[in-house]
Amino acid sequence: MTEQPEASTDHGSRNSTLDRCLEVLKGAKTDSEQFAALLLVTKCARAGELDDEARHRIFDAVGFSFPNRLLFSKSTPDGCPTHLFRGLGVTLLACFCTVPSLATHPQVLNKIPIFNETVATPCQKDDKDLASMVEDAYQCLAGILASPQGAKHLVSADTVSSLCQAYMNHNHCGEQAFQILTSLLTSMPAKCWKKSRSDLRLLLTKVTLEFSQVEDSRKFQLAEVLPTFLPTSPILSETTWGKECLKYLCNGLFKILGSKLSVTQRDPALKLGACLAHTYGSSWILAETKAERAKCLALLVNLACVEVRMALEDAEPLDSRQTFVTACYSIIEMGVQECIKEEERPLLSEEQKLQLTRVMQEACGSVMHYLQLKGWEKMDDPFTLASVRMLGAWLAEETSCLKKEVLNLLPFLLHYMRTCYQRGVACRSLPKEVSQVAMLSSKWGAVWPGDPIRFLLPGLCHLSAEEAPRRVLISEGAPALLCDYFLQQWEVFSGVENECAENRTVAELSLQSCCGVFLNLVVTEPTLIGQESCFATLMTHLMHCLPGLLPRKGHLVLAANIVTLGVMMGRLLAETPVLQENLSQDFFSSVIQFLSCCHVTSSSPDSSKPNMSLSDDYADVWEEISELWFLGVQAFASCVPLLPWLSSLVLKSGWLQAILNIFEKVSPSSVSSDMVTVLQPLLVELSQNSPACRELVLQQEGIGLANLYGMAALEQSLSETLTTKHSG
Repeated sequence: MTEQPEASTDHGSRNSTLDRCLEVLKGAKTDSEQFAALLLVTKCARAGELDDEARHRIFDAVGFSFPNRLLFSKSTPDGCPTHLFRGLGVTLLACFCTVPSLATHPQVLNKIPIFNETVATPCQKDDKDLASMVEDAYQCLAGILASPQGAKHLVSADTVSSLCQAYMNHNHCGEQAFQILTSLLTSMPAKCWKKSRSDLRLLLTKVTLEFSQVEDSRKFQLAEVLPTFLPTSPILSETTWGKECLKYLCNGLFKILGSKLSVTQRDPALKLGACLAHTYGSSWILAETKAERAKCLALLVNLACVEVRMALEDAEPLDSRQTFVTACYSIIEMGVQECIKEEERPLLSEEQKLQLTRVMQEACGSVMHYLQLKGWEKMDDPFTLASVRMLGAWLAEETSCLKKEVLNLLPFLLHYMRTCYQRGVACRSLPKEVSQVAMLSSKWGAVWPGDPIRFLLPGLCHLSAEEAPRRVLISEGAPALLCDYFLQQWEVFSGVENECAENRTVAELSLQSCCGVFLNLVVTEPTLIGQESCFATLMTHLMHCLPGLLPRKGHLVLAANIVTLGVMMGRLLAETPVLQENLSQDFFSSVIQFLSCCHVTSSSPDSSKPNMSLSDDYADVWEEISELWFLGVQAFASCVPLLPWLSSLVLKSGWLQAILNIFEKVSPSSVSSDMVTVLQPLLVELSQNSPACRELVLQQEGIGLANLYGMAALEQSLSETLTTKHSG
């Protein structure tokens, strides 16, 4: 009880001393008197704690004019340190910077270059005055950083470079430099790297080397902060210095993971591994030999799977472990990708792949159990989205395992997809901020619920091809939901909302995956297409968007998906109002353009005749679109008898003439049997359903060409036509 009056007495004493100092300062009439009074004020400012009111009183008495003169004075009294005046000025500003309203004053912000210069100044151990000035400069930087927009001001003023130099040169208070750098890189990583790339590169090289070499608690401290210092783009794998950093990171990380660890030591290490896996896949694992790389990868994935199972199967609440488990998800995703790679010299042996697949399967089983148990009540939890994303990565490659669990979870997944989509639509009228959900930048900010449909679409492509899951998808309304999602993603892709290139690329991939699901439904559930109104809506949209898509370079894969899906649906909707001639002619003209521009003739050194070959644009993506192209031609042939006007459209386009010309000019050995098989039904249907087409085929020696290429059905059809004509 006796301490409180003493504390009050001390506080009053400090205030009394400050009052006297300020009175002296106010009464000073010359620079010398002001300077003497200012020394007393700075001594007060350094002695003990001052509250904001006291600091404001100092500011009211001192202002910025005299500190500015001190900071920029080029002379000092004889026998005094050269930085005496500057030190006093920085001390006063440090006093002001602890008050938020003063820390952002323009007269403080325009001194940032001075603070930068001060912290980057080498300081001898016995130079206490300079050391004090450096400490005050750090206090100024910390005060500015703590203010609104403070990080932006510091980055713009090149503080990052000065802090890098201070830390690398082991300057006084170097650890403070490291702490402020950590804060700046956490809040503005991309801008920091853009503004100070060369200095951050040198710093990262130094820090990763230290991480690789140290064998004490410092190693674990670095493991915790290193994710913050990594570039936001995968530049480390593209440069020599970057690969050195990755090698140091790999070496240091696996020294940790190969040791017996406590939770506080292991978690940061796995988070660092997850950060690297998220950006670089497995390419960052740069051990000396292939066997060591495989061992390191297997160790990391095994540890992540164990952690996921322990966390999700634990009876204790998961909240405190969600960030860590999400990091482990990224490691498992890397493992999935590595196990499906098809390379001549794969990193993992088949035995290693099987072992990793088993442990990842167990982890995914735990994720599905968690979602089934907790997902319904935690729809708004970002961790639910992270779990769905990881499960989507697994289902994209593996649906033969855990079939029963997947089937049971599908109703939840469809409900979750629909809920997030509907909330996303509602969010369109809200501010578009930037935030992070499940380690991915979200388009709409903190209010945006995420996009689970995007993550699950590749898996849905596989599941929609299987009888039991397809029944669940249909019963849960997946076709209508995916149709709405397709329309929304088309808006993003087509740039209606002025999306960035990255968002348009993601939307394009989602559109392609949607087409894959719809194609499976068209092939396996043809009656559904006429029953569900969403397919008529989808068909209308496909007809509208294809003519504008084809002229755009670089989108042939998406065009192939839309062409094939549209023509396949066209067969089933031929008698509906959707495919009226005046509404669908532009679409089918674009279909013909896509299908007809695929093949050209090219000279061959081994033959007097040219070869049939792929045009350049199609050759680049043929591996991805070949099946779609063949299926599209086949479906188009089926549409010819269903849409009477289609034959004249083909004739007008010149496609029929082009096919016949190629068959006539090229060496037959250059035409694959698959090509003959798919084009013969088209030629037959055109000949049988259009007298004009039949006449053109006959004029181009169609019977001879049919005989030459072994197209018996076409030869028979044309011969019967001639027989009928002659007998008539």
